Amino acid sequence: MEVIIIGAGLAGSEAALQLAKRNIKVKLYEMRPEKTTGAHVTENCAEFVCSNSLGSADITNASGLLKAEMQELGGELIKVAYECRVPAGNALAIDRVGFSKKVTELIESNENIELIREELKEIPSNKPVIIASGPLTSDDLANKIQEFTKSEHLHFFDAIAPIVEKDSIDFDIAFWASRYDKGEASYINCPMDKEQYAKFYDILTNAERIELKEFEKNAKFFESCLPVEVLASRGVDTLRFGPMKPVGLVDKRTGVENWAVVQLRQDDAAKSLFNLVGFQTNLKWGAQKELIHSIPGLENANIVRYGVMHRNTFINSPQVLNATLNTRERENLFFAGQITGVEGYTESIATGLLAGLNMARQLEGKELMKLPQETMLGALCNYISSSELKHFQPMNSNWAVVTPIELPKKERKNKKLKNELLSKRSIEVLKGYLCSI
Repeated sequence: MEVIIIGAGLAGSEAALQLAKRNIKVKLYEMRPEKTTGAHVTENCAEFVCSNSLGSADITNASGLLKAEMQELGGELIKVAYECRVPAGNALAIDRVGFSKKVTELIESNENIELIREELKEIPSNKPVIIASGPLTSDDLANKIQEFTKSEHLHFFDAIAPIVEKDSIDFDIAFWASRYDKGEASYINCPMDKEQYAKFYDILTNAERIELKEFEKNAKFFESCLPVEVLASRGVDTLRFGPMKPVGLVDKRTGVENWAVVQLRQDDAAKSLFNLVGFQTNLKWGAQKELIHSIPGLENANIVRYGVMHRNTFINSPQVLNATLNTRERENLFFAGQITGVEGYTESIATGLLAGLNMARQLEGKELMKLPQETMLGALCNYISSSELKHFQPMNSNWAVVTPIELPKKERKNKKLKNELLSKRSIEVLKGYLCSI
């Protein structure tokens, strides 16, 4: 039996590798470079488009637990991510170029995977299919998905942060540190006093933005990926309590905790490129240049990539999907990745992993894996497939979706203890579940 996978992004690549290692033939369709997306810059599989971080690797963090669960499930891309890791404190950040190249090599060298560089405009009706076309699904395929799901697409905007060259940063001003000195001092920090922040804020709130196209005007921003100018519009101190919060970042040369701090995170293995954390934006390039050069330490920064914004597409999963990620209407059609309404790199890989595992089990005549809701991946898949949801919006891994745990009254406000117990329980439950199937 042969499986067709549409999209060689993070979810599609993971699903393909899962099927291939079970000796199931895969035709993996990727429209790039024949057709571009406006956000990707290479033709490689599993390209990281926005940030180069998969979030926290700490198992007591929701995203960190999801990574640990993927390792228990035999994930392939999580292995590559750790092999391509670059310093970022407790976060799992990667050399994005090295990562996508390595995944592409794994796929192209696999005898069970045929990578086909062309756009699929229809949903194949006569074979098992995994749709992992991502948030930048082409219009033709999106129309066919809309027909199949019998519902309107929902759209939101994802904005990409600028990248600067490290050697152009003024380290007489900028300093290395991680918040509260956790892990290696792997972030570059550009400090601002109150007056400098006021100047920066004035430039930002008056900067010229790219005009949205008519069809984009009713789309929404995903709350955790808001452009910096949208955050700033909510009030003068919003950034100081968000991506520019100075708490826990002290320049040891001065002993000062500043009014605001812009953090930059390593973007490549060579440590030559750094992206501005939380600075995804839809400002015009000239305005971005003025804004970045107003940041202390970045006055002469060489900007190697400006921020851009693109429309993301996802289906109304609660009305379409089972928690096993196949559709209610057609059991051999699965969806995976951000098109399902999960948000984030880690979440995309994880749903690709589960879709691949369940497609293999279906072809082998086995019961599909419906992961327990005590696990982060099980809870997330349950959330996006819950038909009770009336106003569905993208969701990333978080503790609120997991089956709660009861603590003694005196410990209920102990967030650290609660997260430790939830994480421990998840791994134990997952191991038990895998032994039972």
